[in-house]
Amino acid sequence: MARKGVLADLIEKKLPAGNSDTDGESGADKQTQTAPPFQGAIGTRGAIGAISRSIAGLTNAASDAERLRTQLTSGHAVVELDPLLLDPSPIADRLNGHDVRELLESIKASGQQVPILVRPHPETQGRYQIAYGHRRVRALAQIGHPVKAVVRQLTDEELVVAQGQENNARRDLSYIERALYASRLEKAGYNRETLMAALAVDKTQLSKLISSVAKIPIDIIEAIGPAPEMGRNRWVALAQKFDTDDQAVFIARSAISSADFGDVETDRRFEIIEKTLQEPRPERPKAESVVSASGRKVGRISRSGRDLKISIDKKFDAAFVEFLVSKLPILADEFSKARKKDT
Repeated sequence: MARKGVLADLIEKKLPAGNSDTDGESGADKQTQTAPPFQGAIGTRGAIGAISRSIAGLTNAASDAERLRTQLTSGHAVVELDPLLLDPSPIADRLNGHDVRELLESIKASGQQVPILVRPHPETQGRYQIAYGHRRVRALAQIGHPVKAVVRQLTDEELVVAQGQENNARRDLSYIERALYASRLEKAGYNRETLMAALAVDKTQLSKLISSVAKIPIDIIEAIGPAPEMGRNRWVALAQKFDTDDQAVFIARSAISSADFGDVETDRRFEIIEKTLQEPRPERPKAESVVSASGRKVGRISRSGRDLKISIDKKFDAAFVEFLVSKLPILADEFSKARKKDT
């Protein structure tokens, strides 16, 4: 028998699917009989092994997700929850910069057409954690409407796999958001099989996602935002720049601290950083070595404009730094007196 894909396995075990923010009305809002508890790809049946065996079928994720949505609309209970009772997924999958105005207008005109997926909060009674549907919750909270949701008992692994597969089906996460999601899952302790299932990638693709994020400081990524028009090649090239250019972090942080950087949209912010790092720079002044009368290397002196930088060699006596600092005021006075005498 042919092996089923991960999402197909989820269908077999009745996990309700996620919903595209642009999905049409399909009758999902009707209350129906509660479905059996979720027993998905990560559950009592071979857990991670089942996921690993199913990686080859991940190319069918989008069509499987549609089948999941169809199943949701044909037999699972939908409840209404106060958005104030909903907490985000423990692993964030989005960067700031996503506009919900279009979604908000759609909900105002037609209502919430497709439910979100949540689980009872594992630590706080009476609250829920969102597996997917964060943007819908934000939009509904703004207009004070309850959120239509399917509630399922999900393990941590089941939640992140459902969250990742819904994003894969909708394909509205940018490259850097997918890479960050992979990195966050890894740092949270999930194994590679779970990551591959959540992101619908093989080991090689997963490694590339994680490595591209590791080379760029997170504060710079967050300042740029999702940059949805910037694909893998642009982000990988930018990551390589940070990996090979020891001035890149300083230059990028100077750019994002400018007053008008945050006023432009996210793709433009990426282009600003990209262009800034490509601009030619003046050559660094060569440092001059300082050697004592006995021939020992003391350190180096480098000059840049009006600044002079003195670096003391680690192998020289560490106490010399304190000695030099204590003598600077005296040396400055002696220099001033000598200048006056000369004039």
